Amino acid sequence: MQQTTLFERMGGLAFFEELVERFYEGVESDPVMRAMYPDDLEPGKAALALFFAQYWGGPGTYSEVRGHPRLRMRHAPFQIGERERDSWLAHMSSALDALDVPAAERQEFDTYFVMAAEHMVNH
Repeated sequence: MQQTTLFERMGGLAFFEELVERFYEGVESDPVMRAMYPDDLEPGKAALALFFAQYWGGPGTYSEVRGHPRLRMRHAPFQIGERERDSWLAHMSSALDALDVPAAERQEFDTYFVMAAEHMVNH
């Protein structure tokens, strides 16, 4: 039996683009989070969707365009504490809720997002 990637099970790049779009809707209305993002959110949206797609088994476009993810280094200029971590997680959770992700896949997303958010805390 051939196992499929989460990227494939979720329907490809379109799912991750929609996930990121929903996530950024939360960011735009959150003063804590919005202050950490540039005025133009579009490049960040595109990069995040490509990163997520690649991480979960999609094409390596993110690395081809931006190089190694180096997540902690890219986030180092920002003070990320518990409040920022929790806000990020809440917006990502809301984005997943809006997309009605099946339970098994939701668990995979939640596990990764909690680990990644904890890893970014630097303050």
